[in-house]
Amino acid sequence: MSTLQGNDFEDGNVLGGPFAEIFVHDLTAATGRCRFCGLDGPMAAVHVYSRAPGVVVRCPGCQEVLMRLVSTPRGLELDASGLAHLSWRL
Repeated sequence: MSTLQGNDFEDGNVLGGPFAEIFVHDLTAATGRCRFCGLDGPMAAVHVYSRAPGVVVRCPGCQEVLMRLVSTPRGLELDASGLAHLSWRL
């Protein structure tokens, strides 16, 4: 488990920008489940670290990494292996 200090993250509402190129539906309106601790909740409540070459999304419960998004010369790379599921109400 990670031990993060301080509040150098933003809430999940900032996900609408960088993830809009990948998801047709607004990611901030989705619900996700952490595969590490099982926390279900709105993606708007996750902790987002964007002061790096990419975006790191962490669970607000256990602080494990849910998703990573990086822009490379080849395109966008998404790792969502920390999510057990992601769903939208339409």
